[in-house]
Amino acid sequence: MSADETVTHEDTAPEAPERAAPELREDEVIVVPMRNVVLFPELVMPVSIGRRRSIAAVQAAMRAERPLGLLLQKEAETEEPGAGDLYTVGTLANVLRYVTGNDEQHHLICQGQGRFRVHEITERDGYLVARVETLDEPEEDGKEIEARMMNLRQRAVEALELLPQAPSELVNAVRTIPSPGLLADAVAAYLDLSPADKQSVLETVELTPRLDKVQGFLDYRVEVLRLSQQINQQTQDRMNERQREAMLREQMRSIQKELGEDEGRAEEVRRLTEAVEAADMPEEAREQAERELKRLERMPEASAEYSMVRTYLDLMVELPWSTLSEDKLDIDAARRILDEDHYGLDRIKRRILEHLAVHKLNPEGKSPILCFVGPPGVGKTSLGQSIARAMGREFVRVSLGGVHDEAEIRGHRRTYIGALPGNIVGGIRKAGTRNPVFMLDEMDKLAASIQGDPASALLEVLDPAQNGTFRDNYLGVPFDLSKVMFIGTANVLDQIPGPLRDRMEVIEVPGYTRDEKVQIARKYLVARQLDNAGLDESQCRITDDALRRIIADYTREAGLRNLEREIGAVVRHVAVKVAAGETGERTVDADDLRAILGAPRYEDEVAMRTSVPGVATGLAWTPHGGDILFIEASRAPGNGRLILTGQLGDVMKESAHAALTLLKGRAEALGIQSVDFEHSDIHVHVPAGAIPKDGPSAGVAMFTALASLLTDRTVRPDVAMTGEITLRGQVLPVGGIKEKTLAAHQAGIRTVLLPERNRKDEEDIPRNAREELDIRWVADVGQAIDIALERSAG
Repeated sequence: MSADETVTHEDTAPEAPERAAPELREDEVIVVPMRNVVLFPELVMPVSIGRRRSIAAVQAAMRAERPLGLLLQKEAETEEPGAGDLYTVGTLANVLRYVTGNDEQHHLICQGQGRFRVHEITERDGYLVARVETLDEPEEDGKEIEARMMNLRQRAVEALELLPQAPSELVNAVRTIPSPGLLADAVAAYLDLSPADKQSVLETVELTPRLDKVQGFLDYRVEVLRLSQQINQQTQDRMNERQREAMLREQMRSIQKELGEDEGRAEEVRRLTEAVEAADMPEEAREQAERELKRLERMPEASAEYSMVRTYLDLMVELPWSTLSEDKLDIDAARRILDEDHYGLDRIKRRILEHLAVHKLNPEGKSPILCFVGPPGVGKTSLGQSIARAMGREFVRVSLGGVHDEAEIRGHRRTYIGALPGNIVGGIRKAGTRNPVFMLDEMDKLAASIQGDPASALLEVLDPAQNGTFRDNYLGVPFDLSKVMFIGTANVLDQIPGPLRDRMEVIEVPGYTRDEKVQIARKYLVARQLDNAGLDESQCRITDDALRRIIADYTREAGLRNLEREIGAVVRHVAVKVAAGETGERTVDADDLRAILGAPRYEDEVAMRTSVPGVATGLAWTPHGGDILFIEASRAPGNGRLILTGQLGDVMKESAHAALTLLKGRAEALGIQSVDFEHSDIHVHVPAGAIPKDGPSAGVAMFTALASLLTDRTVRPDVAMTGEITLRGQVLPVGGIKEKTLAAHQAGIRTVLLPERNRKDEEDIPRNAREELDIRWVADVGQAIDIALERSAG
């Protein structure tokens, strides 16, 4: 609580000349607007005024020998308040003393007389005059008033005792105030309340609400004072403990100095100081490093925090704050390097060269974030390495597969032993340069958990407009990532969160055809496996026929990993004979593979599967590339049920129901009797039942299988199809056309039925696959039936 409150105004006024006393009616009062000051009746308070209108008002009231009306302003910043800027309840005050100080301020000692309510305010002779109604102090007594008064007095004394150096006269005054209204006003005046709260007490005339309101303010203030006293005591205890610790540390330093143990510490601090100066850090980072260095000087080596600070400083001086690799942006050399490292992928290489050309012409531009999406083993990671080699930059790879902690990206806070920076800062530290090629591998394998969402933490990293001030929690200062070339990889684009996907330019890396795999194996894989086995080309030779047989019979994938494993098995078989002392060249042909790799793992089962009515070959897309899918339909006596098996998803089940409904609608045109539906159960099965399957693209294949079953006409074994169907028989477009056609090509399919509305995707299909496949574009299932079904049952 404060015994008196004052207000100081910046603008002052000269002494007013002598004037005649103003003429006022009985219900009129000269008003002085007050900033942050509320005077209560019967209390004395010093007040300072400085505005011209306020000085004129006080002098006019003194000439008229009338009390002043003190009204609180609603906004303290208002310089010339009007009627709407003042509260309507104020206090009549007698001016006990009026002094003009050396600071040109006018100082008053005022005593409150009583409350008044304003009915009208006008301006007269340069000051405000209000027509008012005086509010008499109510006289109430009784047990409730006495109880409230006793409780208020007790809490007020308690609050005063909690104040440091509270005057004893004030405590005695509170104990001896006889009137409940005066007690409430006095406590409100002495309490450290806001002017608005004091005004609310002034406007409360009735005793009971006034006492309750002041009691509420006082209870809150007592609790605040009690907590403040506890905090002060705790702070004092900690200060005493710190002083004792500081004294002991000083004694320890003296002992270490006498024993000669302080020289190593001084040398280490000197080395770190020089490293901080040489690191060329930004201002904020340098100030942080210097603060930690000062802490390290004062810290004993035995302290657990010593190693934390030392590790932090080592990271700060090792980070490449200003080290940049010099880019070697020779487009022809980059094209040559990409061709040396990768066969095919012309579209991807062209986009990479465009990226390098733009960076060469505008080095300060914001480069887009590239994201390679494709099946495993197609060369996404090696593309990033080739880009780094072509640009002359360092290459850093961070695998995000299975990362579920946000701290893996942003780092841990330095609040516990063992905290580490995130993978981003760690990778930059490992690269030793501020502009490496940084590959974020397996971005579709990120997972949110109770530790946060790593994908959300990557939003800042992969935004060229924000990553210039990336803040790692461990570092605690911004680090500039704007020069880093980020490249992401993923197998499935849909599993990357939308906001993160939106920050990247997606480049699809397709699977390879058989001919491309043969060329890649001949140029890269065989040579690499020979080198791993310690052989050369004069000791082991694998023919092209053998490579084709390995691709067709022992691997079935979009990428090259299994192919390289099988080639490695062949090379190791030869290495055993060479190591046993056998000399001469070993040539491995297609006929030798059974003895080396065993029986073929894959066979062309399309003709065998589709040799009976009710079996159709569909095309499916998987995260590992395209694949063929068999749809089998069978009929048995029953009551018209449709049975679906093969672990089908909801969308695929709906496709089967739509296909059956469409077939019923076209039964007459296809020569199917309705009795076939009414007295038969139709069972649709998709083999490989342990693998979940879903999606609408098997609609055409399901309709064809059902039509084959009920018309007793087999499906041509060299035909595969894909497409979603509607109840009107339309064939809708689907995704993954490139991967599906490659799967058909590798499976020996000759004719592929694709939706007419996917014709725009034809250019994505590799040229040799387009040349060897008979691609038919269908818009209606009737066209698919005419192409796929044999003319008569076979």
